[in-house]
This record gives sequence, structure tokens and C-alpha cells, in this order.
Amino acid sequence: MTMRRKDPSAPQASEITPLDVYLDRRRLLAGLAGGMLGLAAPTALTASQLRYTKNARFSTREAANSLEDITTYNNFYEFGTSKDDPARLGGTFRPAPWSVTIAGEAEVTGKFTLEDILKPHPLEERIYRLRCVEAWSMVIPWVGIPLGDLLKRFRPTSRAKYVAFKTVMRPSEMPGQRYPVLDWPYVEGLRIDEAMHPLTILAVGLYGQPMPNQNGAPLRLVVPWKYGFKSIKSIVEIRFTERQPPTSWNISAPGEYGFYANVNPEVDHPRWSQAKERRIGGGVFSARQPTLMFNGYAEQVAGLYRGMDLGKNY
Repeated sequence: MTMRRKDPSAPQASEITPLDVYLDRRRLLAGLAGGMLGLAAPTALTASQLRYTKNARFSTREAANSLEDITTYNNFYEFGTSKDDPARLGGTFRPAPWSVTIAGEAEVTGKFTLEDILKPHPLEERIYRLRCVEAWSMVIPWVGIPLGDLLKRFRPTSRAKYVAFKTVMRPSEMPGQRYPVLDWPYVEGLRIDEAMHPLTILAVGLYGQPMPNQNGAPLRLVVPWKYGFKSIKSIVEIRFTERQPPTSWNISAPGEYGFYANVNPEVDHPRWSQAKERRIGGGVFSARQPTLMFNGYAEQVAGLYRGMDLGKNY
């Protein structure tokens, strides 16, 4: 079992399959599925704009999943509830042009283009583990910016205790939104200290390429110590609030999905155990491995929840 270290070094070159191999697979899949990876749609950013440095401090040493794994096995209910729906149906989604509304308890608010959001911030790559409540996990090389660095620009007031996020609402391009699977549009939220934590990022790409539609183009949240559903995709609004904001899965099933959604193997989902996980890409019969507290990031984030009942605040 691979354990997290406080300041792990970057993965060895031998641990990650060369990018060009996976890009070739991506082109093949795109051709077979008529642009199912969203390549036919305009992208908000180009690969040349994704110049970044690798952040070894916050990267796991685990080998990353292939680009094929990451882009063909997704939870993105706006496109459908099956794992392959986002890749099959995401090609008509248009991630450009894009703007994000900043609102609520902050001194600077308004509507900003994606270029406005990213321009002052150097991009970096971080290799994070992503875990979902269905007891599967991946390791993904995200490219993005620390969320806290962005939020500070808008000068949140002392009344800002939480940060709320909203996904775009486009049922004409996102067929899953035509059905009442959830109360659309998708909304999520973090406590402001969680949002400001240096592990939390806004991602705009992966594997050094612009974010594919099925992974949340053009802008998504990544909170590596929480379950994947907290990492809201295709963000169009960031709002500072005084009160805890509603979140989509908590609205849908409050007995199963709490506000915090921290990875805690000692608290089972009502319908399955969270004690072990299976890494995607290892085959149907791949061995399960023990789930780590806070998804392996306990040393960095446990202090955020000191004194809280993590069974009650799930």
C-alpha cells in the first residue's frame, strides 16, 4: 500500500506511461466515436497556453492512470448516469467562450472571462488521487491554480464563511439535465478554510492538455481529500456566503451524502462499504486496497476538522 508523505517528490519518469502514447489512444477513440472526447468542440484554452510547472510538494508518487482511463470512465450526470455517457455525449458541449460570476460576501464581484480568472496565476501540475463513493479511485495529473490564490483576489469579507459553486445549465448540450436525476443546476460548497487550503485547486487541464468536456471543461474544482462528487465541474458561479450553502447530492439524498464528504473509511455509505477501493485501470478482478483516511491526505488536512465528529459530519 502506498502511503502519502508530507512533501512527496515527483513521480519517476518510469512510473507514468509517455503522454504521446495516450494522446494516440485519445485520437483513435475520438475517431471511433465521432468526437466523443469533445475534440470537435472549441476549447477554452489551447495546449500552448497550458504552460505550467510541476508541483512535487503536493503530488503523489503513485503512477497516474492513463488518459484513456481518465477520459472514458467518468461521473458527470449532466451528460448521463452511465460511466461512458460523458465521453459519448460530451462532444456537443461548448466550453468557449466562458465566464465565471463572482458574487456574495466579497469586495470585488462581477463577471469575469476565463482568461481574466487565469491571467494573474501561474499554472502548475499536481498528481492527485481522486476517490468516488462507488469505491473506485484514479490518480490524475491535473493542471490548474490554487483556489485560495484566486479567492484572495476578490477580497472576501469577514462575513464569508463558505464558498458556493454552480455548474452551467445547458440542457441542449448536456442531455442529462433534461431528466430530473438531480435538482439542476449542480451546486456544491466548501467551508472557506477548505477552499483556501493549498491542496484545493481549480483545474483547467490534465496530462498537460486542455480539460476534456467529460472531465469538466473548461474549469472544475479538485479537492483531493474529499469524494469526487465535491469536485464540481464546468463552473459558472463562485459565491461567498455567510451560511452553509446547499449541495446537490445532500439535497438529493441527505441520509447518504453529507456536506463535508471527506473520505473516511470508518463511515460506510448506507448501501456499501467504504473501507476498500479498486483502482480503475487494473481490470475487473484487480485487487482492492485499503481506503486511507482523508484519501491519504490526513497529515495535511486533519487539522481542519479537529474536534468534529467525523461520523456525524460526513
